[in-house]
Amino acid sequence: MKTILLSFILLTLPLIAKSTADIKKEKEAVKKAMEQEKKFAKEQKFYQGSEYDLKSKEVNPDSLKDLKVPEPQNDFDMDDVYD
Repeated sequence: MKTILLSFILLTLPLIAKSTADIKKEKEAVKKAMEQEKKFAKEQKFYQGSEYDLKSKEVNPDSLKDLKVPEPQNDFDMDDVYD
């Protein structure tokens, strides 16, 4: 009975060691992902539209009154190509 118990313990030790190594890798991956999330949270203000000052880029409607509207050119004729 002792030999069965001892062999069982010896066979399960590598599995336990492997699972603890996997847990360490998972913890490192989670830690890395959390650092990336912190970086995104820090830089997120650049992705929000409320952070931009768009008032300085607005066009004054009064300045558009002086512009002339160009006339359309309807002189497209393909007859010269097929002669």
